[in-house]
Amino acid sequence: MKLSVSEGNPHCIKPLAALQVTGVQVSVHYVNHDERVVPFLNRPVVPALLLPSGQHLFSPNVICRYLFEVKGQESSDLCNQWLEWEATSLQPALQLALHMAVLQGKGSEVSKVLQGHLNVLEQSLSKDNMPFLTGVLYYNRNGLYLHDLKSERGSLKTWFDLVAAMHGCQSTAQKVLQGKGLQGMKSYMQRQPVPQSSQCRDAPPCNSNPAEDNDRVVTEEEMEAAVLAWSRDLNNSCDSASRQYPILPQEGKRNILLTSALPYVNNVPHLGNIIGCVLSADVFSRYGRLRGWNLLYVCGTDEYGTATENKAREEGLTPQQICDKYHAVHAAIYKWFQIDFDYFGRTTTEKQTEIAQNIFWRLHERGFLLEDTVEQLRCENCQRFLADRFVEGTCPHCSYPEARGDQCDKCGRLINAVELGEPQCKVCKRTPIIRSSKHLFLDLPKLENELEQWLDRSFSTGDWTANAKQITRSWLRDGLKPRCITRDLQWGTPVPHPDFKDKVFYVWFDAPIGYLSITANYTDQWEQWWKNPQQVELYNFMAKDNVPFHSVVFPCSLLGAQDNYTLVNHLIATEYLNYEDTKFSKSRGVGVFGDMAKDTGIPSDVWRFYLLYVRPEGQDSAFSWADMALKNNSELLNNLGNFINRSAMFVTKFFEGRVPVMELQREDKKLLALVGWELQQYIQLMDKVKIRDALKHILNISRHGNQYIQVNTPWKKIKEGDAERQRAGTVTGVSVNMACLLSVMLLPYMPTVSQTIRDQLNAPPSCIQTILQGSGAFVCVLSAGHSIGSVSPLFQKLEADQIEALKKKFGGQHPQRAAGTPSEAVSLPSAQAEVAPVIGGDPEKAKQLTQAVAEQGEKVRALKAQKAEKTVITAEVAKLLDLKKQLLIAEGKKPEPAPQKGKKK
Repeated sequence: MKLSVSEGNPHCIKPLAALQVTGVQVSVHYVNHDERVVPFLNRPVVPALLLPSGQHLFSPNVICRYLFEVKGQESSDLCNQWLEWEATSLQPALQLALHMAVLQGKGSEVSKVLQGHLNVLEQSLSKDNMPFLTGVLYYNRNGLYLHDLKSERGSLKTWFDLVAAMHGCQSTAQKVLQGKGLQGMKSYMQRQPVPQSSQCRDAPPCNSNPAEDNDRVVTEEEMEAAVLAWSRDLNNSCDSASRQYPILPQEGKRNILLTSALPYVNNVPHLGNIIGCVLSADVFSRYGRLRGWNLLYVCGTDEYGTATENKAREEGLTPQQICDKYHAVHAAIYKWFQIDFDYFGRTTTEKQTEIAQNIFWRLHERGFLLEDTVEQLRCENCQRFLADRFVEGTCPHCSYPEARGDQCDKCGRLINAVELGEPQCKVCKRTPIIRSSKHLFLDLPKLENELEQWLDRSFSTGDWTANAKQITRSWLRDGLKPRCITRDLQWGTPVPHPDFKDKVFYVWFDAPIGYLSITANYTDQWEQWWKNPQQVELYNFMAKDNVPFHSVVFPCSLLGAQDNYTLVNHLIATEYLNYEDTKFSKSRGVGVFGDMAKDTGIPSDVWRFYLLYVRPEGQDSAFSWADMALKNNSELLNNLGNFINRSAMFVTKFFEGRVPVMELQREDKKLLALVGWELQQYIQLMDKVKIRDALKHILNISRHGNQYIQVNTPWKKIKEGDAERQRAGTVTGVSVNMACLLSVMLLPYMPTVSQTIRDQLNAPPSCIQTILQGSGAFVCVLSAGHSIGSVSPLFQKLEADQIEALKKKFGGQHPQRAAGTPSEAVSLPSAQAEVAPVIGGDPEKAKQLTQAVAEQGEKVRALKAQKAEKTVITAEVAKLLDLKKQLLIAEGKKPEPAPQKGKKK
């Protein structure tokens, strides 16, 4: 890697100090202020970091974050928010302060400029609300001047002194400024435009939109480049959306193999499952096709295991019949959500058996398998060994009371089921016993060095999410241990070894091989994708709980097989999506599941939009009905839909349905540059699979457009003189082209809405191939004289009563909660409350309530074990008692009165 910097440039201090702190090996080159080191930019920009891939990073914050990530130190969402505030609010103020002090000799006046920002920093530091990484980055950019203004602020002074003491912070500043202090910047500052005081903000960081709180300065060069792009010819090559069967890797193209974690067949996916895997992958696959990449997207249902056997027993069907039934359920759900798989398969196929057994034998022949006798949990009541997912207990590492038999959701550590404290069979709630059985293990320690070498390469060259790296490193930190790959079950891929013929492969050895077998069922040339790491990039999408099996266990299986398999290059893991203030629960009726969404009357595109808007990229997020209504009504209806509808209506109403002639003025050119910048940000973020963040730039463009129309009032100018009518035409023409641009950018997120917009605008298909090629171009797709189609509104308002009804419908069983009362504020049942005698019962409801009672009982036990506050335990006990009362009623029994306080029953 090569870092280009210039002397006297304060922006270069950050990256150089980050090099000192992290120790990353980078060659540093000093260049002139006017030297252009980033070839595709039309102005000199330093610092600039040239990556091994040939790409350039030229934002100081981005360079620093990259260097810290290379060393394994990720930036949190809070850190990112602070850095955004620093870039959009503090830096402009500091730039003005430096200009006043260095060039105008007004050093005594700069405290007024920085006062508000210093107050923000002081208040946050006093609350211990400043991440370490932010401190390192802040100091090296801003400590030069803030150092002299912090003396009377205790927390700020302590903070700066702490960071200044770090190796590299002071020495880097001395080196860049050649020991001249602020005057060392003079040569650089003289070449910079005069900063405007209106740029300065002193509000703390938040999740507000950049378009609302940052007036971006547009240079003459950017406007010239935007006008050139605007005039570019359309790309009339073949439609990038057309796909030929079979899709195979092509020489000279970017070949992407994309998978999303295989959903377990008999679990109806809820919204969190959908956004974590198939929807996120679908957005990226659609985007990749728009970019002209050669892409194959495969997925399917994971169908083997104990859960399928139990479900079959419950419904009186065979395991295969259960798989057939629920595979169709999954396929229907994903079709309604418009998930555009190239192939959606399943794991109960001959190809799965063939490929899994081949990998097994290759591992066996190369000495990567071990035999051992292990202790397993067996439920005597159910008469079967318990699969890991069918036993729960207390985690031996962190004492979480609801850890599964294979992994703890709280600490993420792997668990052997026999290590659990107070284990319970999840089917019958009985305590299982321990039995011995002979099994085969994958020798992970023997593959550990090779795995680590591959991970180092993949981490440095690929786009792994921060949580994927962290989870993988946590597995490696304590050293890998042999991992069992067989189970004492009937429903699974049979182990071909004669000594283990009564066993099947463990699901987490077998299931990831499903990616290969599903591709093999799509095309018999599947090895061109899966045994071709030189030509193919593999993207895996999943929730964070699946990471270890995709980053450690499965890669070790493929590395050990030594058959030139394609390994994951980019592992994209989301955090968890919760439902309102709780978890999704099918048994308690809490949350929206995939087969229910279409019954709400809300279009699938709106569901897609909101799930992607709250996609849990850096931390857990929550689905909220109130927020969904707010985002639909504000962002879709009032912002995006309003702009697109008004633009097209102006063409229809004022110009007889034909795009008017456009004569660009300076204001229009500035808008083209702003929109072009938003488009480039969108592309850069989407290339890095920052799907949620990229969506914000779509909404920024429509905000720019609404403001543009509002300021220029074409509906008034059209009624005035020739010059004003011409101006109205230009504004209308530019706006309707922005609407066309938005239709293309929206396609990965809202495919139906995207197509509807293009239909209304009668947009040429070539706009899809043109706009997102290269670094992106805002092209005049709808030229003067172009006829548009009929125009109608794109979105409908979600009314408060509609949302309240849906919230109640999917809120689960909460009979003890009064309207408007929070779930925590639950009164103890009255001892005097009379319950009327019950005749008959409701078996289905009793079944649901039995599960709810068991879950609530586990919650109460956990709170007691954790010695939670008495008021919290009391409230949860009250819920448990009420659920038991409901269960008795559902069973046709009369509940007994609650015992009097202070008396034993």
